[in-house]
Amino acid sequence: MLLSPRTGFRASALVIALVVAAGSDPTDAVIAASPDKAPSLAEYIRSICSAAIQPSSSREAPFISENVNAMTEMLVGMQIKPSGDVDYDFAAMMIPHHRGAIDMAQAELRHGRNERLRRIAQEIIVEQQQEISAIRMALGQPLPPSVAAPDQPSDQPNGANANSPAPAPDRKRED
Repeated sequence: MLLSPRTGFRASALVIALVVAAGSDPTDAVIAASPDKAPSLAEYIRSICSAAIQPSSSREAPFISENVNAMTEMLVGMQIKPSGDVDYDFAAMMIPHHRGAIDMAQAELRHGRNERLRRIAQEIIVEQQQEISAIRMALGQPLPPSVAAPDQPSDQPNGANANSPAPAPDRKRED
């Protein structure tokens, strides 16, 4: 984690790379909106993505909004506290990464019109779900419950995310 000398906000190198890629400093907008408190990581990332990705039409706005949300959730989910177990930490970061790809592909299915891209989006969803399952199996974690088909609403209660990693196992490391 890096500390911004101007705001005191802690950010990962990934978040800082997004700021640089956006070509702007969205921190000012976030801080101006709430000068009495530092922005959360999610607020900070959302402001960066929103500033960098503007819809070209009102028809595209819901798609862009869903993608900004997917990227925000993915990047926040990838911010982990290292557990001391490299394998678990890898899984804890990769699962939200794959979940982000699934969320973005689902946005394509909801809003896209190109049938070839919609088929690719369906393949991405299936492949990324398989990757999440393979990661969990490699760690000996239980598989998540079945989820709805890619173009159907989720059957998870209260929007639960079945693709989250299980808690890190309590075990002593052999060095």
